[in-house]
Amino acid sequence: MNRLFGTGKPKAPSSTLKDAAKATDERVSSLDARIKKCEGELVVFRDRMQKMRDGPGKNAVKQRAMQVLKHKKMFEVQRDQLTQQSYNMESAMLATENINNTLTAVKAMQDTSKAMKAQFKMMDIDKIEQMQYDMEDAMEQANEIQELMGRSYNTPDDIDEQDLEAELDALGDDLDLDEEIPSYLSDPMPAMPEL
Repeated sequence: MNRLFGTGKPKAPSSTLKDAAKATDERVSSLDARIKKCEGELVVFRDRMQKMRDGPGKNAVKQRAMQVLKHKKMFEVQRDQLTQQSYNMESAMLATENINNTLTAVKAMQDTSKAMKAQFKMMDIDKIEQMQYDMEDAMEQANEIQELMGRSYNTPDDIDEQDLEAELDALGDDLDLDEEIPSYLSDPMPAMPEL
């Protein structure tokens, strides 16, 4: 069949906005090079005209300089248009990227929402609330036990703080602080066991 009717032309891949922006930027660069070339020619013509006397020779150089200046202006207009097109394409690409990022974020949030709903179905809020109450009761009981265990025995209630401070000061005078401190006093306290 292909021999009879032939095959269709292969379709060229469609151009993307990124490809179009790249091609436009290349054209802008090409126009910039042309503008620089025109500027270089204008400098040469200006230098020639400064050295020449008025007359037909200078007018011919001036006419040629005017043509180069017109070309330069035309290239600048084209460059400005292409620069605007490139800007518009960049803006469109940025908007597209933002939309894609938003869609990705929305999808992730939907997936997270579904996962959270599934996890919440596995939890019973009444059981969690009851567990919190039980923990609170256990903590209160632990505190009561600690208070009971921390009671002091045979300590008179009517001890005066000033009397204790005076006795402590008197002890300091009686002790010889130059002696070596026993190792059991200099060792750090062992860590308290965790409950």
